[in-house]
Amino acid sequence: MTIDRVRDAARATPFRPFTLSMTDGQRFHVRGPEFIMITPEASRTVVVAESGEDYSIVDLLLVTSIDFGRARRRNGRMRRR
Repeated sequence: MTIDRVRDAARATPFRPFTLSMTDGQRFHVRGPEFIMITPEASRTVVVAESGEDYSIVDLLLVTSIDFGRARRRNGRMRRR
């Protein structure tokens, strides 16, 4: 995944929530632009706020997709709401 694609998603107007899906199956939900930090000089990492003071530093080389909207797991399968 490129930093430019993530920047575009984070700066979109109007903002649409999105999920960064990782190669190991982890997912990082970005509920609003205030939940992601991308420094101007960033080339491959972003910081995603999870809740309270919890956050993750995400290596974009391990991101497989950006998924827009909200997905829910039901019966072992991902379903869009």
